[in-house]
Amino acid sequence: MNPNKPSLIIRQFKDLQDYTARFEAMKQFTANRNENTPDEVWLLQHHDVLTQGQAGKAEHILMPSALPIVQTDRGGQVTWHGQGQLVAYFLFDLNRLKWHVRSLVSFTEQFMIDLLQHYNISAYAKPDAPGVYVDGRKIGSLGFKIRRGRSYHGLALNIDCDLTGFQSINPCGYVGLEMVRVQDLVANYPRFEQLCNDIIHYLQQAHLFNELVVKTE
Repeated sequence: MNPNKPSLIIRQFKDLQDYTARFEAMKQFTANRNENTPDEVWLLQHHDVLTQGQAGKAEHILMPSALPIVQTDRGGQVTWHGQGQLVAYFLFDLNRLKWHVRSLVSFTEQFMIDLLQHYNISAYAKPDAPGVYVDGRKIGSLGFKIRRGRSYHGLALNIDCDLTGFQSINPCGYVGLEMVRVQDLVANYPRFEQLCNDIIHYLQQAHLFNELVVKTE
């Protein structure tokens, strides 16, 4: 084992998660961790919700709806989360990984690109619009908060979600941005559980961590 590499705990949540509860748990974890705390990745799906970024603008919510709106401290504008969308929260000590914020963003985008490539989906990142795209349509979003060199929040990858949740907003602040799902691109597409397994394997092969412990919750 390399003493300079951290351990990683991956928590896979089976049931739909309340956004506010997970948001508060991320903040608490980050506030209470120290230089020896293992990094964590949380894999989950949320109940339907709109979340507004730290500098989010109200005009990007185009019409009232029944969806709750939660103000968060991540970067970026408004987005939708819900069933059929895989969310991965990266609770990383960037100092220990010797990463800058750009390193985290690049890793996250490449992470989604590589996962999708496994299913012959050719995705790409844009230098001026964070996230991952397929033929101009957005399939994966990301947003982070860094506090004392530690990250929380993460990515959202559309698998087989109902896209109507995006229709009441300018997704990520971009007028007219079209969203797409894995379901739209692959006939026998991977579901949430399969993609979680892919993520675990990916992180095992990334050689960033000494050991991985997977917990189902």
